[in-house]
Amino acid sequence: MTSVASANTANFYRLYVLRNIAIAWQIAVVTLAKGYVGLPLPLLPLGLIIACLALFNLGTRLALGRGYAPTSLGVFLQLLVDVLALTGLLYFSGGATNPFVLLFLLPLTIAVTALPGKYTWGLVGFTVACYSFLMWRFVPLPEAHSHDGGFGLHVFGMWLGFVLSAGLIGYFVVGMGTTLRRQEQALAEAREQALRDERLVALGTLAASTAHELGTPLGTMALLVEEIDEVLGDEAAQLRPQLDTLRTQIERCKGALSTLSASAGGVQLGGGGVMPIDHYLADVLTQWRRVRPAAAIETDWKGSRPVPQILADRTLTQAVTNILDNAADVSRQAIEWSASWDAHHVDMEIRDSGPGLTAEAEESVGKRPYTEKPEGLGLGLFLAHGIIERFGGRVTLANRSGGGVTIHIQLPLADLSSGGAS
Repeated sequence: MTSVASANTANFYRLYVLRNIAIAWQIAVVTLAKGYVGLPLPLLPLGLIIACLALFNLGTRLALGRGYAPTSLGVFLQLLVDVLALTGLLYFSGGATNPFVLLFLLPLTIAVTALPGKYTWGLVGFTVACYSFLMWRFVPLPEAHSHDGGFGLHVFGMWLGFVLSAGLIGYFVVGMGTTLRRQEQALAEAREQALRDERLVALGTLAASTAHELGTPLGTMALLVEEIDEVLGDEAAQLRPQLDTLRTQIERCKGALSTLSASAGGVQLGGGGVMPIDHYLADVLTQWRRVRPAAAIETDWKGSRPVPQILADRTLTQAVTNILDNAADVSRQAIEWSASWDAHHVDMEIRDSGPGLTAEAEESVGKRPYTEKPEGLGLGLFLAHGIIERFGGRVTLANRSGGGVTIHIQLPLADLSSGGAS
């Protein structure tokens, strides 16, 4: 329904533009016929009809400016007025004998391309009735007082009418085709987004059940680590770093499961509340370094002052850390993380020095689970895309000229500074 409304609005505006052209053309033709060709045309009724059409078009422009959302009936009535005005002009200038009578085809062409069948046939009937009326009732076109013969003038008028019709029909049909292509692209993007949302819902359901199943084994593992630590005591000091690492990883898994459970139960995951963007980025980096202490990273964060606020949402943090993890996994050198912000947006770029994206990866990453790692599940970037887009943001990936990948993240601050995505 929204696409139909937008198409009607676009067609309404095109009719306004076409009518402006037609009014200018009518004034020019009447002026030339009277002044150059020497036809004694009835200027008063012709001028009144053109003036009324111009006022009607001004009303059309004002309606569009005030946010009027036209329907198919509105577009039909606009065309009806055009046919009626053309009938009046032709009535006072020779009726069906006027070579410009073929301009009746213009509103019919527009109706065929822009309106449902019932309105198109209604306009066809009305136009045929007007043309038939002009066959019998009209003010005869007087003889010209110029050097041109009557037949030559008639042929020239037919040519001029054809040029005008062809140009205006071309303008409208080309614009209509552009609108249709944009609608098809929007529908394709909506279908792709719906498919991605279905995958995310399925993953969420599976993850919730998995979280329930993993809770007990993780609790058991945590208890066993503590018992092993107590039993070994000081005799296995060399194993203490490994036990600490195992304990940290278990806590990380339990924290991820807690986040997942809270999300499934509809609990707000903001956690850290609202904080300045630079503090939030530093907090994300600190959390990531705890898990990846050996990974090298270079940061460059800058933006407007005062620093705008952002909601420290845990799902958003997880999305950013997933992207950092992927970059660290493939980088031979330090990854680069730059960020900039103003009052409305925050932009981030994470650059790695890995092998870059294959053609298949460019087509799949973010749209469906995809991985080139033997042990990977392909969920990290897929979920990161979904989370960031839920906040109204956008993620784009591009290969770097010197090797590696640049991941660009853009996030609007309107929702993230006041409570998260809706």
